[in-house]
Amino acid sequence: DGGPGEGDPFQRVPSPGTSSPSSLNKGLPAMAEKKMWGGRFRQATAALVEEYTQSVSFDRALYAQDIAGSKAHARMLARQGVLTADEAARIVEGLDMVLAEIEGGTFVWRRELEDVHMNIESRLTELVGDVGKKLHTGRSRNDQVALDFRLFVSDRIRVWRGLARDLVAVLAERAGEHAHTLLPGCTHMQPAQPVSLGHHLLAYAWMLRRDAERLADCDRRTRVCPLGAAALAGTTYPLDPAYVAEQLDMYGTFRNSMDAVSDRDFVLESLFCGATIMAHLSRLCEEIIIWANPAFGFVRLPDAYATGSSIMPQKKNPDVAEIMRGKTGRVYGALTAMLTTVKGLPMTYNRDMQEDKEPFLDCDRTVSASLEIMAGMLRELGFNEGRMRAALRAGFLNATELADYLVGKGIPFREAHHLTGAAVALAEERSITLEELPLADLQGICDRIGDDVYAVLDPAAAVARREMPGGTGPTSVAAQLAELAGWLEG
Repeated sequence: DGGPGEGDPFQRVPSPGTSSPSSLNKGLPAMAEKKMWGGRFRQATAALVEEYTQSVSFDRALYAQDIAGSKAHARMLARQGVLTADEAARIVEGLDMVLAEIEGGTFVWRRELEDVHMNIESRLTELVGDVGKKLHTGRSRNDQVALDFRLFVSDRIRVWRGLARDLVAVLAERAGEHAHTLLPGCTHMQPAQPVSLGHHLLAYAWMLRRDAERLADCDRRTRVCPLGAAALAGTTYPLDPAYVAEQLDMYGTFRNSMDAVSDRDFVLESLFCGATIMAHLSRLCEEIIIWANPAFGFVRLPDAYATGSSIMPQKKNPDVAEIMRGKTGRVYGALTAMLTTVKGLPMTYNRDMQEDKEPFLDCDRTVSASLEIMAGMLRELGFNEGRMRAALRAGFLNATELADYLVGKGIPFREAHHLTGAAVALAEERSITLEELPLADLQGICDRIGDDVYAVLDPAAAVARREMPGGTGPTSVAAQLAELAGWLEG
């Protein structure tokens, strides 16, 4: 893949301080010196195979978790008497130096070292000498990568959870502003009943709250320590995985070493959580896109979250919402890819599992950005209350009120439904609303209708009457807002 060049993350040059090969390695092929597993091999890895199988181009995103896990492992080895306190201290100090190099941008990532783990351990050994080779005592790359990725996924879904909570807060704030703003509520995308805009927005707030709760639940199953499983069967060294778990703020340890290194259900679960979040965001995007169309005119898109047309100067396109709606498919694809990878794997570790990183990394970028962008867009989104109020006149949204009114007059609901349908048909024939029908015409349909019916047919009265818990009435909306505020504060 060419020689070293400026900006190439895989420069094929020795890192500063590289030691000369040990005399024990003299006479062995070059690859045996480079590969930490190379003692059994006499032939170099084919260049195309090395490129095809390397993972450091993407798994180096796990560097912070790999170093944190290795520091905890070194301290545990000293605590258990496997290493001396001095050896562990030198290893920890060296790992801090590696971390500083990575974060300072001076670390040289080497493709021939395959992955993040080998790159860090190799540099550690260059910095602290042969004591660095003792770090791997009692563990395999199998349980090491399981630990690193569990920590990484946990760290990222905690970020998602915070962003989801932020979005719930924005939705609740806008809902509070519009608790008394009315608009048509729809089923089948057809006018159904009047609701408050606050109630409508709170529906998404509750969805995102459940998403945040799912993430917290997923985190408890993800942040579990697999160290001590080694390759698959455990280890003969007297390790203390619980101590490592405590050092890394984990919820506990695994009960079965084969399970610890072989499953990626925590990735599946986190991807499912991400897919569900994107499904909820996509639904909200769909409504924003529809409402922004002048045929509805319910919302005014903020300039910072819209684009124009190269040919039609009047256009203001909901591109951000459209792209977010489209990116939902990427996250669904990541979940499907991971399910496909896992479904046919025998026990225990298989190299197919390397394919777990890129789908999650892509999902993480998409979910994190989408949650943050949606919160920003909703903060600045304008609502056209006049257009919403005018839309209440179309579609006979108060028909259910008339049916309920008739039930209150002692008429069975099925009959009331039929009578209301007749009133709707008459109003539709005359191109007027139900409340515009003269009382005489209404009484011609049912003689129990009195002039008190017109107060019932008012959309605001219809909303105000729906005070069941979870309903669209003002008291119910206030209770929802109070409950969400308590959850956000907690």
